[in-house]
Amino acid sequence: MKIISYNVNGIRASMNKNLTGWLVNEKPDILCLQELKAQPDQFDTYLFEMEGYHCYWYPAQKKGYSGVAILSKQKPDNVVYGMQNPLYDDEGRMVRVDIGDVSFISLYLPSGTSGDERQSFKMDFCRFYSGYIENLLKERPKLVISGDINICHHPIDIHDPIGNKKSSGFLPEEREWLTSFLEIGLVDSFRHKNPEKVKYSWWTMRFGPRIREQNKGWRIDYQFVSSALADKIDEADILNDAYHSDHCPVMLELDV
Repeated sequence: MKIISYNVNGIRASMNKNLTGWLVNEKPDILCLQELKAQPDQFDTYLFEMEGYHCYWYPAQKKGYSGVAILSKQKPDNVVYGMQNPLYDDEGRMVRVDIGDVSFISLYLPSGTSGDERQSFKMDFCRFYSGYIENLLKERPKLVISGDINICHHPIDIHDPIGNKKSSGFLPEEREWLTSFLEIGLVDSFRHKNPEKVKYSWWTMRFGPRIREQNKGWRIDYQFVSSALADKIDEADILNDAYHSDHCPVMLELDV
């Protein structure tokens, strides 16, 4: 099973850059999208359905903001929108599908870059989410969490760890949370398969495309696999040749 996660930074803009053509070539069994920035009636969802995908869109209530989705070749047995917490669900942060005994989540964790209030919101979300997933693992032990976590875990995951030590996304408390999150029974699939490889999944556009050309990036997009599936990881990679967004896709192949 091939799973791809992609923060498209606006699905309408990415579709204008031939996102659907890229999807036809990649042929993932499951595609997890983040940061839709659109309601389903604002773009042509049929283009995805025409390729054989069952589509589950979960936009934010605020138009032009956040939102996640899962597209699956196989029709799920169950779909869960949100976490039954309006504080976070109104922002369209998570959707889950269950296929057999395996569950797949598309997650968009908040960013804290806009100031102290959103950084505090981000950390509150992180604490809530740890408890949510810890409980979910008791019910659904075979779990894949795919998405934009907005945190670099280790110095190898960011081009300038010293210069960014006080930046949201690489703060000590964020990195400590991510360590504790994995300790509840999750594996970072890319780092599991590539312990020393330096690859990034996001580049700031603040200074134009040259930052990506110089590969001054951050690895903030992940596919976490529960311990019950860790031995099923065949391959994990970051697809740096996709240019529909300021992020690029992350790919996981599971033998399930």
